[in-house]
Amino acid sequence: MRVIGIDPGLRNLGWGVIEMAGSRLTHVANGIIHSEGQDLALRLCSLHTALTAVIARHAPDAAAVEQTFVNKDAVATLKLGQARGIALLVPAQAGLSVGEYAPNAVKKAVVGVGHADKGQIQHMVRFQLPGVDLAGPDAADALAVAICHAHHLQSAGRMAAAMKGKVA
Repeated sequence: MRVIGIDPGLRNLGWGVIEMAGSRLTHVANGIIHSEGQDLALRLCSLHTALTAVIARHAPDAAAVEQTFVNKDAVATLKLGQARGIALLVPAQAGLSVGEYAPNAVKKAVVGVGHADKGQIQHMVRFQLPGVDLAGPDAADALAVAICHAHHLQSAGRMAAAMKGKVA
């Protein structure tokens, strides 16, 4: 199964694709989409177009998006929410189910603690995906989201198998 993780951002939207075979995870690709233009509508459009191309190129089977919490500036929070809307919309348009994870849940799944810093996340992403060449911190965060979702899917699969065994 192929999973895309998305770290939403209005200026820099990180994405990362991994392959999951049983409990083995391998890196497929990662990158950062930089929005173009000054006008908000054009920036959102450029994010939509570029993310659509990434999904078409890498053909994931599932997607996951990091939830965002910004409280300092209401205007910035609203703009980021619109970018997050694009991050949810594009995979849904491709027919993918989309998981959503709080930043602390992603950090806990990848690093083992919910308050890890970006350096720790990058280190553990490199550890879990040997040989990965990270496009930057936003791409590392996106790969962490994909890893978190892969762990969730593995657990759900084990639970379904266990429940199926009980019913039979």
